[in-house]
Amino acid sequence: MLPTATDLQALWLTFRLAGTTTLILFIIGTPLAWWLERSPSFWKKPVGAIVALPLVLPPSVMGFYLLVTLGPHGPVGQMTQALGLGTLAFTFWGLVIGSVVYSLPFMVQPLQTAFAAIGPRPLEVAATLRASPLDAFFSVVVPLARPGFITAGILSFAHTVGEFGVVLMIGGNIPGVSRVASVQIYDYVEAMEYADAHRLAAILLVFSFLVLLAMYTWKPGARQGGIH
Repeated sequence: MLPTATDLQALWLTFRLAGTTTLILFIIGTPLAWWLERSPSFWKKPVGAIVALPLVLPPSVMGFYLLVTLGPHGPVGQMTQALGLGTLAFTFWGLVIGSVVYSLPFMVQPLQTAFAAIGPRPLEVAATLRASPLDAFFSVVVPLARPGFITAGILSFAHTVGEFGVVLMIGGNIPGVSRVASVQIYDYVEAMEYADAHRLAAILLVFSFLVLLAMYTWKPGARQGGIH
């Protein structure tokens, strides 16, 4: 049974959200993971705990606080309204913010593991060759940590595709705006349309299996980039 137009709309929104979230996470998560691995600061432990919080916090709790923050009476909501942008709750970009926060550990922890596996020696050699810290990072660290980057990207994308609680709380159930595939499946089940739910769920099941199969088949990424 082929997916319906509604299914395709939900899938397109889901993959668009996952792609946007993963790109933003690379930009935010790379320097954060590097700082968490290399900094001697006392603050890296509290910051690391905050980054890992989505791994143990119920999605509905995180979604609720994000909804309050982005809503009309929250600090971010008041700021965006003052700028004439309205509120971000129940919008695509509200979903992006929630997904970035919720998937952050799936980007940061694999990168942190990959950076730790490199050790200090390559950077010491780069320093003796008068490479600047930024040049050493891009010419030495990034190539050596490539398996970690690939694994972090795969995990972040796949985790965002599978989100439900956070996106439902912060985005609601608006067709074409915030009704992602997981919410569409929920709607089918709630309406007792199990055949439709099975069709869409099977697509996500196959996608998730292929993603994990690719990650575990590519052994360098499996060794260096796992969640710890």
